Amino acid sequence: METGLGVFPGAHFTLSTWLILSSVYVFPNAKADISCAPCMSPMQVNYAGDEHLRDPPDSGKYPRQDQKKPKLITVLYPNIGVPTGREADGFPRIAPKLERNAEGINSRAPLGNFTESALDEELFSDEYVESVSEMEPETSERVKRSVPEFLESARSVDARSEEQRKTSGLRVDGQSKRAEVRWNRDDEHDARVSDSRPDDPKLASSTFALAGDSAHNHAVVYWSGKNSSVILILTKLYDFHLGSVTESTLWRSTDYGSTYERLNDKVGVKTVLSYLYVCPTNKRKIMVLTDPEFESSVLISSDEGASYQKYRLSFFVLSLLFHHTQEDWALAYSHDQKLYSSFDFGRKWQLVHERVTPNRFYWSVSSLDKELDLVHMEAHTPDGHCQYVTCRAQGCSESSRTYPFSGYIETNSLVVQDEYVFVQVTTTGRASYYVSYQREPFVRIKIPKYSLPKDMHIVSTDQGQVFTAVQEWNQNDTYNLYISDTRGVYFTLALENVRTSRGLGGNSMIDLYEVAGIEGMLIANRKVENQVKTYITYNKGRDWRLLQAPATDLAGNPIHCVLPFCSLHLQLQMSENPYLSGSISTKSSAPGVIVATGNIGSELSYNNVAMFISSDAGNNWRQIFEEEHNVWFLDKGGALVAVKQPTVPTRHLWISFDEGRQWTRHSFSAMPLFVDGVLVEGGAENQIMTFFGHFSHRSEWQLIKIDYKSIFTRRCTEGDYQTWHLHNQGEPCIMGQKQIYMKRRPGNYCMVGWDNSRILSAEPCICRAHDFECDYGFERRGDGNCLPAFWFNPSTVSRSCSQGQNYLNSTGYRKVVANNCTKGVKEMYTARKQQCPNRPPRGLVLTTRDDKLTANLGSNVTFLVRLEEGDSMRTNIQLDFGDGTAVSYSNLSWTQEGIRHVYRSAGIFRVTALAENSLGFDTSSLYLHVTCPVEHIQLLAPYVVIKNKEVNLTAVVWPSHFRTLTYFWWLGNNTEPIITLDSSISHTFSTEGMITVTVQVSSADSILQDTRTIAIQEFFKSLLLSFSPNLDEANPDIPEWRQDVGRVIKKAVLQVADIPEDQLLVAVFPGIPTAAELFLLPPRNQSDGRKRTEEDLEQISEILVNALNQISVEFELKSGSRVIVYITQLTLAPLVDSIPRHSSSAMLMLLSVVFLGLAVFLIYKFKRKIPWINIYAEVNHEKEQEMINTVGQNDATPKITLSELMEKELEARAKLGGVINTCESTREIPNCTSV
Repeated sequence: METGLGVFPGAHFTLSTWLILSSVYVFPNAKADISCAPCMSPMQVNYAGDEHLRDPPDSGKYPRQDQKKPKLITVLYPNIGVPTGREADGFPRIAPKLERNAEGINSRAPLGNFTESALDEELFSDEYVESVSEMEPETSERVKRSVPEFLESARSVDARSEEQRKTSGLRVDGQSKRAEVRWNRDDEHDARVSDSRPDDPKLASSTFALAGDSAHNHAVVYWSGKNSSVILILTKLYDFHLGSVTESTLWRSTDYGSTYERLNDKVGVKTVLSYLYVCPTNKRKIMVLTDPEFESSVLISSDEGASYQKYRLSFFVLSLLFHHTQEDWALAYSHDQKLYSSFDFGRKWQLVHERVTPNRFYWSVSSLDKELDLVHMEAHTPDGHCQYVTCRAQGCSESSRTYPFSGYIETNSLVVQDEYVFVQVTTTGRASYYVSYQREPFVRIKIPKYSLPKDMHIVSTDQGQVFTAVQEWNQNDTYNLYISDTRGVYFTLALENVRTSRGLGGNSMIDLYEVAGIEGMLIANRKVENQVKTYITYNKGRDWRLLQAPATDLAGNPIHCVLPFCSLHLQLQMSENPYLSGSISTKSSAPGVIVATGNIGSELSYNNVAMFISSDAGNNWRQIFEEEHNVWFLDKGGALVAVKQPTVPTRHLWISFDEGRQWTRHSFSAMPLFVDGVLVEGGAENQIMTFFGHFSHRSEWQLIKIDYKSIFTRRCTEGDYQTWHLHNQGEPCIMGQKQIYMKRRPGNYCMVGWDNSRILSAEPCICRAHDFECDYGFERRGDGNCLPAFWFNPSTVSRSCSQGQNYLNSTGYRKVVANNCTKGVKEMYTARKQQCPNRPPRGLVLTTRDDKLTANLGSNVTFLVRLEEGDSMRTNIQLDFGDGTAVSYSNLSWTQEGIRHVYRSAGIFRVTALAENSLGFDTSSLYLHVTCPVEHIQLLAPYVVIKNKEVNLTAVVWPSHFRTLTYFWWLGNNTEPIITLDSSISHTFSTEGMITVTVQVSSADSILQDTRTIAIQEFFKSLLLSFSPNLDEANPDIPEWRQDVGRVIKKAVLQVADIPEDQLLVAVFPGIPTAAELFLLPPRNQSDGRKRTEEDLEQISEILVNALNQISVEFELKSGSRVIVYITQLTLAPLVDSIPRHSSSAMLMLLSVVFLGLAVFLIYKFKRKIPWINIYAEVNHEKEQEMINTVGQNDATPKITLSELMEKELEARAKLGGVINTCESTREIPNCTSV
């Protein structure tokens, strides 16, 4: 969540933000992500296969001689010891955060979902990385930019952004694709460019080639500057076939790059190095990592790389983060998501935390965190949730960890930056964003109610407020820019429909640029009626206007361009290479000077572009070149140097001492050079530039050192300076004050040597309307007034406002942050102090902390009570949890941390909150589903069912629930289930045959199921069977055993009776003593008629009864143990039928029912047993659901209760070693139901 305001050595960052767009983004359910934008100068990032956004003016004019495989040079961001992230979860790595330095500008880096960065600008130094790869030529006129594949997997070293290292440096492909090219246009120049005269001072230069490294395609270059003459270069050979680095060479120069020494013998001839880190607070200390494919070690130097000591590591380092003040402190992130800390500059490491999110760890912030070694990080719990964790790096035990944000946060959402901490929480597909200001409790960020962000990125946290870019629900390729109050809570609209563009790997960047050196000045490209236009503001987005085009072109011809139909439009993309200036450049030491690529017309275009400059902060513009150039500031901003875009070779540079009015050409190389990057102003007392590049794609690395001190005739004196008044089209009051700067007089060839950006005077102005922006909830209308939005009630008083106290009643306006105006309309627009009224409670809202309406049994549920209106200190709060318990609080302040409750039973509970005072009351309620995990399910169904007669199907779950589960019933070949909340259904089967019934139970995120096969017949005959006692000894009473024994019984019966196998069905009942039922089914094809079939079943039944009575049916389960099958009882009806019969047999059956019913009652009453009946007396006298074994039997048929079946089933499972967790420790079926 970083900004793009910052300066690399020689290249300014801008607010243009990398907005990471996930390829799996689905708008309807996509979570809105917060991301940090590294506004490292609005950095244009291009991805492989994507066309350039603009075509070069000279495209195609330089024929390539090597068209087959030109080299691709990529210069990447410096490796200076800040963590550069890894390519984690498909997101680019994080660029370094550059805190306020002499330039006064911050730079932030891009992230995936919410971004971050954490590093001083001092951490960054003149270092860059180059890479060369073989690529096939492009067919398009303008070469496409791409990044070599090996960079995708390379671990980064730089301030948290491998992505930057992959893209910084020479523009990734368009600028680096080179071959032997004729440079016939290099001698051409416009009328305002003059050659240096023979008597003019010449530039002193020297060239050094890294001999023997022509095959190396990746380089890391570091120059500490700050009066240091040491330059380190690490070159590597990346093998694309192997996917790893196979060779490396370390070079060192001690004379500003005039000569270099190979250091391989000092680090180990066979040692393969991967990355170079330099301590940001002591640049004499250097770490070099070995490539983990060969070994995991770190080489440490304390003398600027002159000598090294090697230390073995037990993990692979993916990124490093040095402390801002302690030179020996560092954090290292490993390949297995572990975070380590070192307090002796990498010699020893200790584990801080496991399961840490990549790029989401930060050192403490001075003056805000009490302990210097405090670490902020985003860590995962064992179950996969993310939490914001803080602890000390020297002792991060479980007991010492704190969790500043209660609850879980979105992955990749933690950002700790300046005075702010940001997190994101996503529930039901909608994101909420929270901010902590100066480590205070988190508060939900307030964005206009119906912005409904699909995507959100923190652009900047500079100047005591937050800039954020929000893509609202109705936007696709644009974002709205919002600006906050000082605490970062209340946001108002600053600019609508800011343009975005695609970048590397599908990333997007917002076209927003903060002008260095002038507070409150921004430039943005806005989409208006399908046209992109460039706008400028001088008061942080309060007012915007178009840019006035130059009056004449480069040749002095008049330009007829009338506002608002025609204006100047600028490209706001900075080069991803910090050592190329990109399309726009400013410097705080040169206030008011803006150099940019652009065009004149009705909208922004990337054709027919030219270079323009403004010397008075964007009020007036001049054209300086007809082609694109890289422009840098020399001599603390006192001079400008320009070099053509690196897509063509050059041997000349141009220098201007009068802010671009006149340019002098100088030669820096005898041969044309493809310039990959330039290091400018490495030290305070030396005037040295270093050019990096190649003469051709086959040549070795060329390093050209240029000493430009000779172009100055003397040092500047007081008379060489003049005053410059900052203004906006004649209006001298900018951000509430009149500012006068000291600038060198144009054309004076003297050396400034010091920062001339100091403000000579700053006089406060009288406050006027343009010093105030609309307050939260108010919108600016056509007449310029701020009126309440339709969704906002301006009379709403904060609940924290108690009777007898005062509150600030907004006038609809608030002063622009950092505006210094006084008096005037200040009193009129400033919020007025009023006494808090006594009012009844209104807008009571009851939620759970995680916004979920489900909870697990026995877990803590935290309820939050929020009151929109009313006196929170004099309002009584009551909360009824719906389970017979309730709590009461005298005022709302006691509920700020939430109200916790643990439910001891499952069910659906109506939770009700009541807010009441002497003037009235308000209520709010929710329905909470408390569930107990289902561990087992059993489907209870008869084995045989009469056709066209209703039958009950029951699902028994363990533990039992009441209406908190969903049941899905799949009957036969039905393609759609029957869905119920009850555990039983009634159904009528109309077709004969074998039917499969499956029931599924859904509980929370788990689904269990059970299946039974049922025979559907018009009539059948059945017999009850019992067995010799030795069978009970082998009965484990589990379903699988019963199925196997049933098959054995069937086989034994078939041996004594000549019965078709498909007419016989055996079902073994649960429980002990073991009992079973034998079913005689009619044949499938009843060709002889029903009456004949019934008679056949009667004959078969008699045969079986006789065989059973004669003890002729037996089987052997194991050797020496034979089991005898007995006839227990015939079914009471000779045949079970679906046709009613009125006969004497029916009367006999009725009498039998009466007598047997009486017998069953007496047996149950006196708790006795009959050998063939297994009945258990239940302690619970409530009526239990029963399982009928055979549909059609009367009440005299023995029955087994569901409690018995489930209890026996579970006891049997326990015997086999299964562990069953119950919600209640009783012998009965656990009941998780709320009574």
